[in-house]
Amino acid sequence: MNERISVKRAVYEENDRRAAVLHQGFAAKDVFVVNILGGPGAGKTSSLKQIIARLKGRPVSVIEGDIASDIDTQALRALGIDAYQIETGGDCHLNAPMMEAIVARMDIKPGSWLFIENIGNLVCPAEFVIGEDIKLLVSSTAEGADKPYKYPAAFQRAAAVILTKKDIAPYVHFDEAYFRAGVRALNPSAPVFLVDALSGDGFDEVASWLSGLRT
Repeated sequence: MNERISVKRAVYEENDRRAAVLHQGFAAKDVFVVNILGGPGAGKTSSLKQIIARLKGRPVSVIEGDIASDIDTQALRALGIDAYQIETGGDCHLNAPMMEAIVARMDIKPGSWLFIENIGNLVCPAEFVIGEDIKLLVSSTAEGADKPYKYPAAFQRAAAVILTKKDIAPYVHFDEAYFRAGVRALNPSAPVFLVDALSGDGFDEVASWLSGLRT
């Protein structure tokens, strides 16, 4: 048991060291990095499209993380968004070495936004830093109101929570008060944005909040 704990600690320490170097490089170029977490189908990519459409005046780059396929990357590129793909081949989260490899191939402009859509998973991505300024968590009404209670680390470490699919909340019997109470118990300061990624309702507030982090 002691040996397994030691190995795990070494993995985290090396990842954190390399992530810190990445963050220093981003900060030197005034690049603000947002690590987007959420389960499969929560609406991460749809939310990202809505956010980017509202962020004016600065370049935007995106790194898409998936176990397999570049479907989301191609969809973003079709909109003229500078997007790059990481396929992990089975790993359930992105890590700092993966980021180092992809960033070396990118031309990230000074003053940019860099959004990283992590693997669809509410467990492992919350544990690894990858050079970001903030973690932004996307959850959906369709997933149920119990997610903060079942996956506390993701909600504890999120700077904000985007709650998607507000349009179907009545049909899935989503208990918003219970959800918000769970978030607040873990993370008293993180705003919760209730949005509809199809209509765009609620995303003006998300974009305004993000922009305010840089002023």
